Amino acid sequence: MPKINPRIKSIDDLLGLDAPEEVTAEPTPSISLPTKNTIITLPPQAIRGFRGHPFRLYEGDRLNDLVESISEHGVLTPAIIRKIERDEDGFEYEMLAGHNRQNAAAIANRELPCIVKENLSDEDAWIYVIETNVLQRSFSEMLPSEKAAVLALRYSKMICQGRRNDIIEELKRLENPDEIRENSTSGTQCHRTKSRDILGAEYDLKGRAVANYLRINELITPLKRRIDDAEFPIVVAVQLSYLAEQEQQMVDDVLSGSEYKVNEGKVNYDLGQAKQ
Repeated sequence: MPKINPRIKSIDDLLGLDAPEEVTAEPTPSISLPTKNTIITLPPQAIRGFRGHPFRLYEGDRLNDLVESISEHGVLTPAIIRKIERDEDGFEYEMLAGHNRQNAAAIANRELPCIVKENLSDEDAWIYVIETNVLQRSFSEMLPSEKAAVLALRYSKMICQGRRNDIIEELKRLENPDEIRENSTSGTQCHRTKSRDILGAEYDLKGRAVANYLRINELITPLKRRIDDAEFPIVVAVQLSYLAEQEQQMVDDVLSGSEYKVNEGKVNYDLGQAKQ
């Protein structure tokens, strides 16, 4: 996740639609958009998904219900997209808020109304992705990996004020809980621990639980999906997050190719062996 510039504070800031202009346009390379936000209509296939999108798309009955509704009524709430430089696959737009509507509209063969954001930084794009989901859904209903993404963004805004180096430093500190306890009188660490407690209180979580979710956010996507599917508990996910990305991929490969189950004892043993 890139560094954060916390300038978006409300749904009004996210939408920026004080005086929208409705324009219908085809997704061609020659499209030229005015500087203010507009609403245009695009085929859903003309928009790439947000890279690193942390929220799982609808499946099963929930997806089928959305497809049926869009087939009958069309997409009633515009998605939020940003204009990007044409990428290697020819995309000029990236989805920020509306991945499920995009997916269902593609299945229903319906076009997608979109609010277009221009000149949007990667940092602010992340805020759109996270905050729109928080505004639309209850935190308690989110999957573990989704909660981790939300807390990581909120924590970075509280502690680091947009400075990515501080985020990295904090995550390194979390890798050694014993050292943190031994140095709990450190002013910097006390401040950061207090910030985790404050953030946790907002979501009815203890500071330690917030720290665990920050670790879960360091897992590779396949392992995040496994914890979302309750294949192993959070304590195991935290332990796995200390592995390098390549080692995490090896764990996922083993789990995919066998009926091997991961538990805390096995993870602790494997980590101990790796350090020898």
